[in-house]
Amino acid sequence: MTAGQGANPKAKWEPVIGMEVHVQLGTRSKMFCGCSSDYLRPAPNGNVCPVCLGLPGVLPVINSRAVELCVKSALALNCEIAERTKFDRKNYFYPDLPKGYQISQYDLPMSFGGHLDVAGRRVRITRVHLEEDTGKLVHAGDRLHSADRSYVDLNRAGLPLMEIVTEPDIHSAAEARDYATTLRALLRAVGASEAEMEKGQLRAEANVSIRPVGSSELGVKTELKNINSFRALFMAVEYEIRRQADVLDGGGTVVQETRGWSEPEKRTFTQRSKEGAQDYRYFPEPDLPPLTLTREWVQTLRTSLPELPAARRARLMSSFGLSDYDASLLTTDAAAADYFESVVAAGVEAKPAANWVVGEVLPREQPWQISPSGLADLLKPLSAGSINRDQARQVFEEAWTSGRPPAELVAGVAQVTDADELAAVVDSVLAAHPQAVADFRSGKQQAIGALIQGVKAATGGRGDLKLASQLLRTRLSE
Repeated sequence: MTAGQGANPKAKWEPVIGMEVHVQLGTRSKMFCGCSSDYLRPAPNGNVCPVCLGLPGVLPVINSRAVELCVKSALALNCEIAERTKFDRKNYFYPDLPKGYQISQYDLPMSFGGHLDVAGRRVRITRVHLEEDTGKLVHAGDRLHSADRSYVDLNRAGLPLMEIVTEPDIHSAAEARDYATTLRALLRAVGASEAEMEKGQLRAEANVSIRPVGSSELGVKTELKNINSFRALFMAVEYEIRRQADVLDGGGTVVQETRGWSEPEKRTFTQRSKEGAQDYRYFPEPDLPPLTLTREWVQTLRTSLPELPAARRARLMSSFGLSDYDASLLTTDAAAADYFESVVAAGVEAKPAANWVVGEVLPREQPWQISPSGLADLLKPLSAGSINRDQARQVFEEAWTSGRPPAELVAGVAQVTDADELAAVVDSVLAAHPQAVADFRSGKQQAIGALIQGVKAATGGRGDLKLASQLLRTRLSE
């Protein structure tokens, strides 16, 4: 039996998972210099300065906006905020780390001791702290072990990075994924980051171990990296749980190491042995002063927090009668929940508004091309029966791609609902389909389908088919 296949290891083994999530904060400049935080559009190494490059004699300056976003995120995660905090040097060599060390935080993090409730379970937050991002290695052929050369792009080096570390309170791949998606919704609501995994703005790393069911001791953990989607996070953790179970069931020993996730092969692989804190030789950053975070300033940030996803989900359910499913989907993105509430405020009932926002608007990339009032202009005639669902979808797609107002497009597809006008169409369809008429009158009820299609074709898809069906049955019964 290979890892990732076979019996469920949970019958014998209990997974124990802690998460380390790195979030690129939504600032305009980098963590310790004035370079733009837009690291994607410039040419490689086109957005750097002596500070980013780690040249001798340069001095870092703390980005106050990054500190503010980190503290707001920590408050939203129910953390205690340190009155005094400092930065440290984390020393290690890697080609994408030009200084030979990373400015991070070690023994005096910015916050500690919080929690995040995820699907009825509480995940304890150990700490939330600030550090700087590294550069990026680009491997020829995009495969580390088979590449014949690698390139270093330092545009990302020095971006403000917030690290959120949990206690080992997660016990399945699904819980790991749900924690990451819940955390993303909270970070978006606070305005800390767009937190898009596919863009590298949120990097979720899982520390996975297993232990015998009923044991209180922790097993040997492996750290999973190279994960770029919530689906990949689920698959990587699931694979690693099964891999470790196979190793232990076979009499082997799990080795503490860092493992990468191979998306093409759908498996984890060894990257390097896992370092401990002593390997990094932490010491206080001599070029940056300690920070004092006053109680008054922290309280100001606390009162500025918006309605958080959990509270908003509960309000959407109680105030609008939404299901937990719909409310949960809407609150994955504060913009989606805002959009929904604006549609309802424009005079649309909550349930159809939620259905269309969740099914049609939310899956599309922002900026959304139809305003909430525009969607309301589409849903009102749909609810009134002036247009049918197919016509509403047609209008929606055309409005989205063309930019034309839905109200203008609705006028061109409004249903034929006048009974006299539709009765004339019905009579012509009956005359044109004598066989279907004969079949229906002989007991073949399904024959009316061809007649309804005839009405649909004759009206260019604009006929009120419910009324047409009633008129057809009346005529056929005469």
